[in-house]
Amino acid sequence: MYIAKEESFGPVMVISKFKNGDVDGVLQRANATEYGLASGVFTKDVNKALYVSEKLEAGTVFINTYNKTDVAAPFGGFKLSGFGKDLGK
Repeated sequence: MYIAKEESFGPVMVISKFKNGDVDGVLQRANATEYGLASGVFTKDVNKALYVSEKLEAGTVFINTYNKTDVAAPFGGFKLSGFGKDLGK
């Protein structure tokens, strides 16, 4: 889907179905984009959240929340998103 692959700005959330337990398939779909500014993981399983957050190709990965961050924390994206952490290369 176009909306799942493009870098949309605004209040946009893409929710897609996946087979129960197919975490690696979800990761493959999530990482199949040219962008990687931020992502969010919502789950009750902390081990799954940590596994997914380590595998996602995104500058920021929020767990069970979104866009809650400290302004002093490094910020940036992967791939064609942003300029890297703290505007570095």
